[in-house]
Amino acid sequence: MNKYIIIFIAGIFVTGILSISLTSDQFADANSRKKIHFTQTLTSLQDPGQGHDSHQLSLILSPSEGTIYDGSLTFTASEPVQIVVLHEINENDAKGQPTWTIDGKKIYGLSLIDKGTNSDSFEFTGAALALHTTNSREFTATVSVDGWIRGQPTEIITQQIEVEKEESSLELSKTNIPVIIPMHKGIFNSNSTFYIITDSSDKDLAELITEKQDWKVELALPLANTPESALQKIFVFTNGITGDGIYGYQSNVFSSTPAQELEYSPLSSIVEVTWKKGQNKTILESAEEILEAEEGGRIEFKETDIVINTPQIIWSEGQMTVRDDREITDDMQYIGGQITEINEEEMTVTFIAHRGWGPDGRTIYYIVTDATPRGPAEMMGVTYSPLNAELIANSAAVDLFQFQNGIKGSGPMGFQPGIASAALGDESYSPIWRIYNVEWNNPQNAKILETRYDIDSSSEEDLLTVSIARPMNSDHLVNCPFIDPFQ
Repeated sequence: MNKYIIIFIAGIFVTGILSISLTSDQFADANSRKKIHFTQTLTSLQDPGQGHDSHQLSLILSPSEGTIYDGSLTFTASEPVQIVVLHEINENDAKGQPTWTIDGKKIYGLSLIDKGTNSDSFEFTGAALALHTTNSREFTATVSVDGWIRGQPTEIITQQIEVEKEESSLELSKTNIPVIIPMHKGIFNSNSTFYIITDSSDKDLAELITEKQDWKVELALPLANTPESALQKIFVFTNGITGDGIYGYQSNVFSSTPAQELEYSPLSSIVEVTWKKGQNKTILESAEEILEAEEGGRIEFKETDIVINTPQIIWSEGQMTVRDDREITDDMQYIGGQITEINEEEMTVTFIAHRGWGPDGRTIYYIVTDATPRGPAEMMGVTYSPLNAELIANSAAVDLFQFQNGIKGSGPMGFQPGIASAALGDESYSPIWRIYNVEWNNPQNAKILETRYDIDSSSEEDLLTVSIARPMNSDHLVNCPFIDPFQ
């Protein structure tokens, strides 16, 4: 067997920034001075530095030989933290000053700024940047960095361990993690249906639902481009009987469920229903009752251009698959279901959030709720939604690149994680993915790709082939809302 050197990122590095491209926006140029600008929420881990065993560290900018960072940091943390700036020094210069090291070989000068506060702004220059506490309690911090990289990054601080391994593989931390999402109770033909709301094409409605359910609804502007043929209707009451509806009145009414296979869509077009003055307000439990009430002059409704992503979890004839094995691990497979628990009493559902990369290399997490065609949907244990196929050439769907060979990893096909062409906060972000396959022409030449640029440049060099996925000779689209699993 061939011998490979695998890189072990000690301690904090497994959940910190594996490389600058994982957290920074795309570099402004390819020269030795490059712009970085990003905002991210981080969770601390045990400080891997020698003598810091009982401390916590949240790494913001990774040490990388030959690299100096300078700029400004603004942070808000869950408890008072210290600011850590590391500096490259020669071993001979290490004596007589505070230092930091993982293995005693590569030593950094240590500047520790303790302002005794949960939030602050700070100008920095150094080889690495982090937040630190001297206790063992985990903390979270939201950080914003605006600055520059000077020099050419060559190597992340690592320990190299020689092992025998037959194939190259990529092992990331927190590859699969649980995410608890609030459910809502709706109605279809007098029966209850339970669903989640993950995305909205309208900013104001996204903020309204976010506040109501205390869980963030993401803005997905392209959903407004969804053709009517790929939508179902959701009737939302603006007055009447108080209830669980979006506007605080009776439960929303759906025009279909997954049982109506050829009519069901997770994407719902909002129809606002208003009771007219003087009418006896009651609970309407089906689209037919609503239409009858409108024809009878009791209500009026307005069809809006707002589309929300409302995957249904439970409906009268069935529900999404709950995994038999509910233990979530980094190496678990996609098959067997995407849900580990449905709690009707607490009105929550626990999904598996999968780790991937955004177009510029930032880490993203996503869940899987439905797909087309039937084969992949059944394999992943999600709802079959054939109407999604109508978005194959529509801007309501975005491109997602999955790897068919190359580096072994946690992607759905057993290779490295996929790369999306849009991420949260992008104007082009949508939860509906149009799947492309990426195949290395010679798997022996495979390397880790983290950005859309990596794919495009490797394709131009004829190192790999990119083709639209057509399992079962059908268009392949997947509803994979991006989420923040740490909120």
